[in-house]
Amino acid sequence: MELKEAAFAAGCFWGVEDSFRQLAGVEKTEVGYMGGNTDKPSYEQVCSGKTGHAETLHLKFDPEVISYQELLKNFWEIHDPTTMNKQGPDIGSQYRSVIFYYDENQKNAAEQSKQELDQSGKYSNPIVTEVTPATAFNRAEEYHQQYYEKNPHKPKVC
Repeated sequence: MELKEAAFAAGCFWGVEDSFRQLAGVEKTEVGYMGGNTDKPSYEQVCSGKTGHAETLHLKFDPEVISYQELLKNFWEIHDPTTMNKQGPDIGSQYRSVIFYYDENQKNAAEQSKQELDQSGKYSNPIVTEVTPATAFNRAEEYHQQYYEKNPHKPKVC
């Protein structure tokens, strides 16, 4: 089995990771920061909004069990792709909606799914999700990894 990688930003990475971890075929998840201009940023630096990073879920999946299109479907369902730099109570550029692609197939699938959803009439506002090449992934501090599994009594909100 050859695992493929994918990366998504859809608001606070705790909930994003929790959602994708539930999917059969998602073999490994880790949260961190992508899309910015600072090497190895800390959570505090990313939260300042000055690094340009988005809170990102990086995952490895088995394409024989789950397709990239199914990952995209989950991505669209777990957040509001029409709000710029805001998801729920979280506001800032680190919470923006981004699909980071690793190859042309992912890019084409992401752009097609975005266009189809935008034209579906589901949302009254246009989708603002970025579709951009994956850059260096900077793993977040350990206490952020599988946060809801480590903190089962915390409410699932960021």
